[in-house]
Amino acid sequence: MFKGFTRLLHSPGEHLKSLLDSPESAADALSPRIIPRSEHPVSRQQISEAALKVLYRLNGAGFDAYLVGGCIRDALLGKMPKDFDVATNATPEQVRDLFRNSRLIGRRFRIVHVRFGREVIEVTTFRGKPQDEHGDHIAQQSDDGLLLRDNVWGNIEEDALRRDFTVNALYYNIADFTIHDFANGARDIESRTLRLIGDPVTRYREDPVRMLRAVRFAAKLDFTIEPATEEPMYDLAPLLLQIPPARLFDEVLKLFMSGHGLITFRLLSHYNLFGMLFPEAEEAMADAAWAEDLIEQALTNTDKRIAEGRPVTPAFLLAAFLWAPVAHRQAELEREGMPAIPALQTAAQQVVTRQLQHISIPKRFGMPMRDIWELQARLPLRRGKRAFQTREHPRFRAAYDLLLLREQAGEIPRGLGDWWNAFQQGDEHEQLRLLQKVGSDPASQGDRRRKKRRKPRKTEQ
Repeated sequence: MFKGFTRLLHSPGEHLKSLLDSPESAADALSPRIIPRSEHPVSRQQISEAALKVLYRLNGAGFDAYLVGGCIRDALLGKMPKDFDVATNATPEQVRDLFRNSRLIGRRFRIVHVRFGREVIEVTTFRGKPQDEHGDHIAQQSDDGLLLRDNVWGNIEEDALRRDFTVNALYYNIADFTIHDFANGARDIESRTLRLIGDPVTRYREDPVRMLRAVRFAAKLDFTIEPATEEPMYDLAPLLLQIPPARLFDEVLKLFMSGHGLITFRLLSHYNLFGMLFPEAEEAMADAAWAEDLIEQALTNTDKRIAEGRPVTPAFLLAAFLWAPVAHRQAELEREGMPAIPALQTAAQQVVTRQLQHISIPKRFGMPMRDIWELQARLPLRRGKRAFQTREHPRFRAAYDLLLLREQAGEIPRGLGDWWNAFQQGDEHEQLRLLQKVGSDPASQGDRRRKKRRKPRKTEQ
């Protein structure tokens, strides 16, 4: 399906070559380069039925309707589009009136979500450039240039140049199936280049999350970030501290749960961005050599599971990212005289409290994350019924996986992971044999000493 366009990009015909080789810069592009249906691979067969319904209803009501952004970019790259965004000259209220299955969302950027079962089509109105006469209820910026509100409507040309990257300023017209390229995005797709539209410093100050999007697209698409686009990122990384933690949590999911987590992590670290998201994890990596290895191995395993179509959970990745800070704080508390389990629980609370100032963690992920940490203290304790009780814990498998990562990273000696693997795989006789051998384990001896201390208290009662 995509071979024709791939060949066209590598050896473009004279018509398309003249479109892509224009010396005009993205910022100066005011009129679209129109690629006819015969010279691009985007087909209605690749577009979801829900997206087509939105496009045709808008078009039938007399409005312009375009597919825009990532779905077109991915189709031109030979990938199957997944998420479909629609841009139109209809206002949000007009879109809502056309679709009873829709709702207005957002104050900073007002958009419409049209829901078809589990699929949501995001519809945005063409945005224009804010002017002095627009009040704060329509357009507002902070003193640092951060866009606080941007609901100025414009035309498609203005909308294109207000998008972030050239490869996302590609519009598929449902009326005639042409692609309108306003910022030489097709040329950058050909060269696999990620380039911001406009002045990079200004665009990053408008929305610092664009730096995270640059890293995500570079990792996902195997693109090179253009020098002028990447240069400000090193110094402007602290602007991410202005972004609400809830929004950054959504971005973290996109960064690390799409199958390209390892290269994403390395790029974030390279551009000084990772520490803006997980400051205590970055500090721990500077103090403990094993901390970075643990994170990289966790991401490698997650990427592999995603590639194989197996389930993944943010709770495990968050537990791996923040384990080194928890272990470091726990060790400090134990040196001050606090027992191991209370020290672990206190350390976990301290780490989570600081982390929530940067990225919010919903309870549905935060509680399992804490369970995974607390099980690290229970896994060495295997005498009596403890091993069977630990194995039946709902978070046992995730905790066991983290234990293996800790051994692989060199935080703790190898051996305990092999024991638990054998215990899970063995039959009843093998499990009894393993439990009999556990008596020589130092951790188990500690467990026995605690039992002896409890006996007098039970007698007194």
